Amino acid sequence: MGIGVSIFLLAVGAIITFATNVDVQGVDLDMVGIILMIAGGVGLLLSLMVFGPRSRRATVVEDDAYVERPRRRTTIEE
Repeated sequence: MGIGVSIFLLAVGAIITFATNVDVQGVDLDMVGIILMIAGGVGLLLSLMVFGPRSRRATVVEDDAYVERPRRRTTIEE
């Protein structure tokens, strides 16, 4: 679950919980909205913990010691 899906679940859960006033027999819409908000919050936290620490920069390690490699010698025999 990505960050976008998590925010979407949070928004849909909040809309279902706080903005609707519909009674459906056998389903508690307030509980469904709360469950969606919890799932979105957990997904958002996990996404940030997994993708947050990644660095977008390349790390260059410079070495002070320079080692010259010997050149290959090719001999042509006739």
